[in-house]
Amino acid sequence: MFAPYPVTAYSAVNALGTTTRRVIEALSAGRSGLRRCTLDLAFETFAGELPEAPPPLPASLGDFDSRTARIAVAGLDELRPALSAAIARHGADRIGLIVGTTTAGLARTEGAYQALRETGHIPLDYDFHRQHSFGGLLEAVGRAAGIEGPALVVSTACSASAKALASARRLIASGIADAVLVGGVDGLCLTTLYGFHSLEILSATACRPFSTERNGITIGEGAAYLLLERTGEARAWLLGVGESSDAYHMAAPHPEGAGALGAMREALQGGAPSEVDYINAHSPGTRLNDQSEGKAVAALFGAGGVPIASTKGYTGHLLGAAGATEAVFSIVALEQGWIPRSLGADPADAALGLDLVTERRARPCRRVLSNSFAFGGSNVSLLFGSAPP
Repeated sequence: MFAPYPVTAYSAVNALGTTTRRVIEALSAGRSGLRRCTLDLAFETFAGELPEAPPPLPASLGDFDSRTARIAVAGLDELRPALSAAIARHGADRIGLIVGTTTAGLARTEGAYQALRETGHIPLDYDFHRQHSFGGLLEAVGRAAGIEGPALVVSTACSASAKALASARRLIASGIADAVLVGGVDGLCLTTLYGFHSLEILSATACRPFSTERNGITIGEGAAYLLLERTGEARAWLLGVGESSDAYHMAAPHPEGAGALGAMREALQGGAPSEVDYINAHSPGTRLNDQSEGKAVAALFGAGGVPIASTKGYTGHLLGAAGATEAVFSIVALEQGWIPRSLGADPADAALGLDLVTERRARPCRRVLSNSFAFGGSNVSLLFGSAPP
C-alpha cells in the first residue's frame, strides 16, 4: 500500500511571474503569460518566456552558466528557509535531489555553435559537461541547494518531473533518504521549437487546450520545486502515483487513452473516482492528445464526472518542468479552494464529454489528480490530498 508523504514546501517561476506569489496571482486572475516568441525563428509562434531575464548565477557557480541553470537556481530562492530547516532536521546527506528536464543547457550549446559559425572558434568559456549536460545542471542545483544526498536526473519528455516525484517517493520509502527536493526545469531553445514545428504540432498562436479550435502546443520555460519529506508540516500530501507506458507510438498517444487510464486508476490507490474533486489535465492543445485524455477520463470518471482544466494556456508546455509546475498548481487548488479556468478552451469541444472549467470555479478540493502524459507513452498521474487517508 502506498504510504502518503507530506509536501512541506514548493516554488514555481515561469511566464506568469518570477516569484511563486506572482505565478499564483496570475493563475487566479486567469491571466496568460503567453506572448509572441522573441527567439530568432523562421516561423511565427507564441511562447511562455519568463517575464524577466533570470539573474546571473553566483560566482561560485559561474562555470555552470546557461539560461536553464539560471532559471533553475532562481526557482530555488524562495525555498531556502525550508531547505535549511530540512537540512538541520535530517542532515544534508539524507536529502536527495531529483530533477526532471528535457534539454538541460542545450541553448548554451546552440550559442556556442553559432559563435563557431560566425568566428570560426568555440567560445573559450564554453564547457559542454558543465553547461549543457544533465549532470552539469544537476550539480549546479545541488550545490545551490546545499544538498549532499543521492541525486539523479529524469528525462522522460513531458512526464519527467512527475516521474521525479514518483522516484522521490521510492527513495523515502526504501529508507535511502528522509527528504527529497524534486524539481522540473527547462529553458527555451531553438532545437525544441524547430523540433515541434517539424512535427506540425506547434501552434502559431497561444495554445487552446480542449477547444474545438485547438491546433497545437505552445512551448514555455520555467522551474518548479517540491520538497517531499518523510515527516513534516504538510502543505499537501502525496497520496498516490500511477505510472504506465503505452509504447504505442513515438509521438502519438494511444487513441483510446489506455496508458493514461491505467496511470490514473493506479494513482487512486483503490479509492473511488468520486473522491477526486479536480483533474489538472495534461492537455497541451493537440487534437490527438485531447481526444485520448478525454476518453481516458470519461472511462474512469464517467461523462462530466469531475471538473477538469488544463493550465498550459497560462504557461505553455513546460516540458521537463510541466509535471512539477502542475503539481504546484494542484496543491494551490487544495490550499485555496478554487479551480483555474482552462484558458483558450472556448468554444469547448463538447464531444469530449468533460466538465471543462472555462471560468474560475470556487470549489473546496480535498483530492486533486494531476496528469502528465509524454511522447512514447510515458504516463504519470499524481494524486494530492489536503489530508492523509
